[in-house]
Amino acid sequence: MADLPDVLTVAPLSSPLDATVRPPGSKSITNRALLCAALTPGTSTLTGALFADDTRAMLGAVAALGATVDADAEAAVIRVTGADPRNGSSDAAVDARQSGTTSRFILPAAALSPGRTVVDGTPQLRARPFGPVLDALRDLGAEVSTTGFLPATVRGPLRGGRVEVSGHISSQFLSGLLMAGPLMAEGLAVELTSPLVSVPYVEMTRAVMAAFGARADGLTVAPGSYRPTDYAVEPDASAASYFLGAAAIAGGRVTVRGLGAGSLQGDVGFADVLGRMGATVTRSADELTVTAGGPLHGIDVDMADISDTAQTLAAVAVYADSPTRVRGIGFIRGKETDRVAAVVTELRRAGIDATEDEDGFTIHPGTPRPTRFATYEDHRMAMSLSLLGLRSPGIEIADPGCVAKTYPDFFTDLARLS
Repeated sequence: MADLPDVLTVAPLSSPLDATVRPPGSKSITNRALLCAALTPGTSTLTGALFADDTRAMLGAVAALGATVDADAEAAVIRVTGADPRNGSSDAAVDARQSGTTSRFILPAAALSPGRTVVDGTPQLRARPFGPVLDALRDLGAEVSTTGFLPATVRGPLRGGRVEVSGHISSQFLSGLLMAGPLMAEGLAVELTSPLVSVPYVEMTRAVMAAFGARADGLTVAPGSYRPTDYAVEPDASAASYFLGAAAIAGGRVTVRGLGAGSLQGDVGFADVLGRMGATVTRSADELTVTAGGPLHGIDVDMADISDTAQTLAAVAVYADSPTRVRGIGFIRGKETDRVAAVVTELRRAGIDATEDEDGFTIHPGTPRPTRFATYEDHRMAMSLSLLGLRSPGIEIADPGCVAKTYPDFFTDLARLS
């Protein structure tokens, strides 16, 4: 990662885009594959893995639980020799840093061990909710000491069986339980007590589990084990949304390599949202292309399944010819920051008419004035708001280094578009 200034100025593009990019590996897939590999007897190899703060947090977490990790960041390769946590008895401490996936995935795995594991993170992570997964672990037989937030101490073993979990706060609670399910003596059967958000991420969890030899039949997992696997991580679709959005905003074409028709990631659906706004979308077995097709049109869209791209759409919507209403994303108020309030606040700072709704926001088109955007220690705020600078002069991003959470070289790659 290149050293970044405290404030970064985004240079407007002088001509329409004609670019081909390949973002780094998917954070969501990398962290799922790391955990499954860590629960596997034997050695697995991950290629195309993401090296960023969130995945380094998971690397430290699985090592704390007893896995042996050999990571080559230059080659984007990680070799993991797993260790069955049910056979461990030592106490452990996990620093999840700022990573929601690491903390929420590792808690059920840690609760398989008869030793005590303390999971903690940054003040920002401590403010995020953990109650549903912690309550579920208690119901499944673990000892849990917490106030419903981090730090939390868990101790197994987990007997498994039936458990109720809410689905409306985060799908990460369910994914973490499912991945630990094969190692529970009675397996696992989850009953959702509220509608599930971010459904594609749970489908991703099941697909990664299956690649490592464990099957989740819906929300039921039979007792069993994982098997060592060589696993190729596809590029990050959430990261790709910024480059696809750049094509819609600045004009021209952007092709993303490695995200074909068979992608595991729901966020590839962001391209179809751009298609509804007037862009042209084409797919092949290994590529996804968005081409600007004239004026952008405002839309009314439910983004509950692709919420990590909602801020990207907010930036694109500024340049549409009518308002854009984003629905179904009220739960992103509990992410790294209140992403609904933050994006509305920052767009208003730039003179854009934006309003908070109960479950999302509405963006009216306009011309952003020169603005230094706050980023709230949220990588997605920094990456999405930077897109405005590709078309409008005077756009500055405060604390651009926060992108290290998931995409350390984002601003280097963004500059290469010109």
